[in-house]
Amino acid sequence: MRRCFVCLADTLEPTDRSIAYEDGVRRRFPFACASCGVLFERGADEAACWDHLAAHLAGETFRLAPDAPYGLDLYTLRTAATRLARGIRALSEDDRAALLRPHSERAARGGLVDLAAMPKAQVSLGVLCRPDDLQSVLGGLPPHAAWTRDVAVLVDAPEAPPETSALAGFPPGAVRVAARPLAGDFAAQRNALQALARQTWMLQLDADEALSPATAGLLPALAALAKEGAAVSIGLPRRNVVDGVLSDVYPDVQYRLNHATVRFQGRVHERPDLGGDWRRSIIALHGSIDHRLSRAHVAARSIRYEALYPGRGRVEEAAALLRVYRP
Repeated sequence: MRRCFVCLADTLEPTDRSIAYEDGVRRRFPFACASCGVLFERGADEAACWDHLAAHLAGETFRLAPDAPYGLDLYTLRTAATRLARGIRALSEDDRAALLRPHSERAARGGLVDLAAMPKAQVSLGVLCRPDDLQSVLGGLPPHAAWTRDVAVLVDAPEAPPETSALAGFPPGAVRVAARPLAGDFAAQRNALQALARQTWMLQLDADEALSPATAGLLPALAALAKEGAAVSIGLPRRNVVDGVLSDVYPDVQYRLNHATVRFQGRVHERPDLGGDWRRSIIALHGSIDHRLSRAHVAARSIRYEALYPGRGRVEEAAALLRVYRP
């Protein structure tokens, strides 16, 4: 198995974690995914593991059986369920305690519900762009009126462009355009955009990124699901497509759906500042952010980032982005 059968990450590593089942059986697993936390045996078959898990995520409840070819706690089960557009609910206080303290030895069990049927939080959409990209960004907004009533576009410029006229599907004043120079600090720019949110949560995208309205439409339910689990940041897989070819840098999780109070850190390759507590974040697998790049941009990107923040530019990532996706 090269990639995780749940989240498709290539971050598989040895582990000594165990799972304790309801009947008292305890089972130790030799391997884990460092991204989503699922456990598996040596030589496990990726397709067979996913088929087994998916079948058991189709009902109203899930209980991890000792003979399953994998192991997982409720925190990882929550991530796995999102791949099928489903959410989980803790069945007891002990289960909820385990959800809040990943990765617990407690075998996963939980109630299951379709995300589309869950309560929804209010989510703003925020977009970062350059002046030349503004009209293209505005032209792509109308389909998102189905799930959000608040959009903020922050342009990398010293002055705000002319006032934006109403866009199809949005009420007057729902789409706002502001300006602020990036000045080589991506976290500061994201924080400025975050501060423009008028809803409880904000999804941030860049001008060269896209999220299908169908995928985005489930984000309000995911935000509510995260709140139930005391999480404030949600990561989405990102598909890096370089000159039309899917890059091997996948799932390249980007934590772009955040509670409005969350702020970012890092001049480049910025991430939400969760005070070092990764348990306040979750990964959702129901869809991906599509990131369009050119080979020329990839070649220049890491060099530029390294100049902005020496030692943090990830210059080695340029070669990885140019490798074709390998299952």
